[in-house]
Amino acid sequence: MPSIPYWHVDAFSDQPFGGNQAAVMLLERWLPDKELQAIAEENSFAETAFLLKDASGAADFVLRWFAPAAEVALCGHATLASGHVVLSRAKDFGVGDEVTFRTRKSGVLEVRRAESGYELSLPAIPTEASAWPEAVSLIGAEPQEVWRSADRHGIYLYESEAQLRALDPDLRGLKALGTDQFICTAPGDRSDIVSRVFVPGAGIDEDSVTGSAHAALAPFWAARLGRDSFTAHQASARGGDLTLRLEDDRVWLGGPCVTVVEGKFYLSG
Repeated sequence: MPSIPYWHVDAFSDQPFGGNQAAVMLLERWLPDKELQAIAEENSFAETAFLLKDASGAADFVLRWFAPAAEVALCGHATLASGHVVLSRAKDFGVGDEVTFRTRKSGVLEVRRAESGYELSLPAIPTEASAWPEAVSLIGAEPQEVWRSADRHGIYLYESEAQLRALDPDLRGLKALGTDQFICTAPGDRSDIVSRVFVPGAGIDEDSVTGSAHAALAPFWAARLGRDSFTAHQASARGGDLTLRLEDDRVWLGGPCVTVVEGKFYLSG
């Protein structure tokens, strides 16, 4: 496998230079983990998605995600980007209006065509009221509430979008606490909710648009808003807009994607 088909996709955006960047790479066989990690570091995006046709029949593809510093258990935007790549070439890949991905730690995920572009189904991530004073002291402002999950997702609730946008966290200090997602959120001015997400322990100081964070935000905010469908904006430098819908233990995230680069990644000179 001297070269790998490669796509650079901006997810949760309908035009280049918005949303969250992901590399999508289609493998013929699994490479050693060390080499997959080196490729992700070379790409320097929040995540690189590696796809392999699923011989088990459980899904259309097997999917793994690597951040620049580590493999991750769940990544929404790179899954949406992978769905975009496959569904844009549905006949070539032998799929219709939906595609499924078997993952190591998050089960089978589905991406399907939708009015907004695509919809992605992720497992809802429950959180519980908690306290983590070491993290709070580093984020930059005292939140109203702190909620955490069992798998390193932390939600920090603020009163307003202005307060959220003013946050200036100590990223070096947060990095020392591990690979947690620090999900800061508030009611939105132009959307129902707004968020910023910091994951410095995984090599992502501030993520652009984080699908997995919204898998935790959806049940968190559904309980507060009293409804299961709402809009979301991630207030990063690039920014991104999502629709969220909570159905039982699944969260459906909606949004468009755009391919920015298509080519080959060469493994040798």
